[in-house]
Amino acid sequence: MSRVFMATEVEGVASWWRIHRKDGVTIGLTSHDRDLWFDGVLHRTTPGMVPSAIRRTADLGSDSAEVSGALAHDSISAVDLANGRFDGARVEVGVVDWETLERAPLYTGEIGDVTQEAGTFGAELISAKALLDVDLVPRTSPTCRAQFCGPSCNLAPVSFTHEAVVSAIDADASQITVPDGPTAQSLAGGFVRWIDGPQAGVIMQVVAADGGDIVTDMPLDANTPPGARILIREGCDHTLHTCATRFANAANFQGEPFLPGNDLITRYPTSSS
Repeated sequence: MSRVFMATEVEGVASWWRIHRKDGVTIGLTSHDRDLWFDGVLHRTTPGMVPSAIRRTADLGSDSAEVSGALAHDSISAVDLANGRFDGARVEVGVVDWETLERAPLYTGEIGDVTQEAGTFGAELISAKALLDVDLVPRTSPTCRAQFCGPSCNLAPVSFTHEAVVSAIDADASQITVPDGPTAQSLAGGFVRWIDGPQAGVIMQVVAADGGDIVTDMPLDANTPPGARILIREGCDHTLHTCATRFANAANFQGEPFLPGNDLITRYPTSSS
């Protein structure tokens, strides 16, 4: 689009936001007083959402922006924010002529830190330039740095992901019962993703497991019915012993378990007796 916005004193220009969540949901919002349809997305009116100044640089410095608004629209609720549905979501911000629908994007990035206070929320937007700050030289560590079943781990996620049915829910204790799930030992460091129920799409980390009982790191919706389906991903404690004995994957271990640490000078021999 070659149009120059804000070139005259009076223009019919509104702001728009587009949020692409990781669970596949796309939400369109606009500051105009009526809904706008373009790019195949319905942008619903949200006059209470206010973008701050957007700073874009020509060098390698990270661009910055923030957006804030009231938790009044059905598409953005305090529960969804608390459940992490918007964590890491991709965001586009731009301007649009609400008469001709001519539009131009001004900013793209991801949602970073989200704060809530007195019925309002604020979200930090992280630009793509933030990837330039990633340290490409790995730091040494006695445990594996690779994400379990990630690119450096080279294990197939499908081999350690199981679909199961929840037979009972204790919302007060954030505990679910899965009779036919994986063993408790294999769930340490794993996660649960809901397929059915009011929390469908939400990912919860496994805090503890005992038999068929699994405790999650997030509160459970008491309206979740028994019989809801979940996906369970097994976990890994990232030690060389587990990598070698449980997964036979020591060749891909991304750590230095035998590298002397900072306490080397304090070590001394002891008698075996």
